Amino acid sequence: MEHGSIEREIHVDAPPEVVFEVVSRPEHMREWWPDDARFQSVAGAPGELFWRDEVTGETMTVALTVVEVDPPSRFSFRWCYTGPERGGDSLLVTFDLLPTRQGTRVRMTETGFREMGWEIAVLEEQYREHASAWDHYIPRLDAYITRGVSAS
Repeated sequence: MEHGSIEREIHVDAPPEVVFEVVSRPEHMREWWPDDARFQSVAGAPGELFWRDEVTGETMTVALTVVEVDPPSRFSFRWCYTGPERGGDSLLVTFDLLPTRQGTRVRMTETGFREMGWEIAVLEEQYREHASAWDHYIPRLDAYITRGVSAS
């Protein structure tokens, strides 16, 4: 199995400007992906994503750095650093937004797994976990946009 990248693509019935806000602003991102998000949508800005374990109540914090902010077509960030703080290798998540007649095609790509320096067993586990998580969260992105657009 190739562990180079994870790609997910969906179509949403909203213009790219709306979708861009939802994938690039913490107040929207926390509605479909992490339990909380803190960052500014500015290239180079540091930030954090937070997930709470519903069983233990513990919070996992993951550092991120915004890489590219190109409204309304692309938003990307690095996360899952191997070193302390924001040092070492990291994964790159990119949301490309392509206008269609009926809305926007959202293409999410996560790359950098092979470059992380993990042993093969860790690489395979991390890849599986991320792929499974995106399978869960990308449909939530669509559902959140649908609720938000229909409520407007």
